[in-house]
Amino acid sequence: MYSVILCGGSGTRLWPLSRKNFPKQFLKLYSEYSLLQETFLRMREIMPAQNIYFVTNEGNLFNVFNQVKELEKNFSKDQILVEPASLNTAPAIAYAVKYIAENTEAGLDSPILVVPSDHYIKDKEAYLKLVTMAMAAVGNHIGTIGITPDKPETGFGYIKKGQYDPAGFYEVLEFKEKPDLETALKYVESGQYVWNSGMYLFNARTFASELKIHAPEIHSLLAQELKIFLEKFKTLPSISIDFAVSEKSKNVVVFEGEFGWSDVGSFDSLTEIAQDSGSGHSRHVGIDSKNVFVHSTSKRLVTTVGVEDLIVIENNDSILIQKRGHSEDVRKVVNHLKEENYKELDDHLIVYRPWGKYEVLIDHLMHKVKKITVYPEAKLSLQAHFHRAEHWIVVKGVAKIVHGDEEIFLRENESTFIPGLTKHRLENPGKTDLELIEVQTGNYLEEDDIIRYEDVYNRLEVKK
Repeated sequence: MYSVILCGGSGTRLWPLSRKNFPKQFLKLYSEYSLLQETFLRMREIMPAQNIYFVTNEGNLFNVFNQVKELEKNFSKDQILVEPASLNTAPAIAYAVKYIAENTEAGLDSPILVVPSDHYIKDKEAYLKLVTMAMAAVGNHIGTIGITPDKPETGFGYIKKGQYDPAGFYEVLEFKEKPDLETALKYVESGQYVWNSGMYLFNARTFASELKIHAPEIHSLLAQELKIFLEKFKTLPSISIDFAVSEKSKNVVVFEGEFGWSDVGSFDSLTEIAQDSGSGHSRHVGIDSKNVFVHSTSKRLVTTVGVEDLIVIENNDSILIQKRGHSEDVRKVVNHLKEENYKELDDHLIVYRPWGKYEVLIDHLMHKVKKITVYPEAKLSLQAHFHRAEHWIVVKGVAKIVHGDEEIFLRENESTFIPGLTKHRLENPGKTDLELIEVQTGNYLEEDDIIRYEDVYNRLEVKK
């Protein structure tokens, strides 16, 4: 068995928590693990880690790698497949299937499970039992996982079930787009429909044969060498696996399950998950307040007086207050921020890099203060700055520093000053996180003030 975890999405419906440089699959929303980490841990229970692959974009490569490395120290970066372009799920899945078939022992007949990276599963045991059964029974079908609906949900697509097969699946008669409330109610009352979870399972041989019939452009390129496939990847149509194959094919079956599933697609759904699981991130005092949910990533105290039916999302640089049931309107906020070029749409005050992360604590015209965390055995680029000087104070761990022509080590409570135009590099030689406070002073403190000389991560963009 093999698994492909799709993790290239942007997740703008969860702004201000989800940002362009750190979308929702990397957020810790209801547990100590991110959505992506939760997905990986589920897959690891039914297959070895070396059989789990990720498909993402260049911007999220190190987000994926760093988060998986926290759970699996020997995880290989080769198991993260970087799309040459973001073209929706059908080309992404084709890339993963081709890579697995040609570079592992899977061959053409091993079952492959394709799952999104950002779903919530309450009953993990029931879910894994169904998935394991489905992978053994799917045979030469295109299989999908359908969720037994418990309410008339208008935010999900639906699948109409046909004849039941004793092997454990239903024939798929039809895929339905997101319905209005009246139609969704009819679907649920009929008992003939399940929610479309976006999870698929099949073997490479069946997937290729279905592409040949329904998506010949993708199939034609799939037959080329991997190098050519990647070179011409950008020429493929941007299309979902639903539109490309499953909605057209007569060879799709659905395995129905009920295990507390959610796509965490809105703050209304996050509210339900947090309340159902007893989790949440908030310090909330409500006076004469009713039905108010607060999620605070900074652990700030949030108080409400005389309000009801609200969702309050507090991030380190932005606050969203919405009425319950209006989560879809967050898109309007995101569109407005995009039109007006708000920086809060892309980055927030905690910024993740291949080597670790930094949090902006103070940001003024002539000085900026950051808390910098460097992962074990990671290092920043060898660099210098035109317009700023930097003071580094170690608060945890040991820092190995290139300072001009010198190489020095700093321990807790020790510091150094780096003048402008001085070559420098910060490295963590230890086995635990290195933390330090950086104070920048100068007349220009933006991230593009950098001269890069060396970088182990081969980053071309002008970022620290």
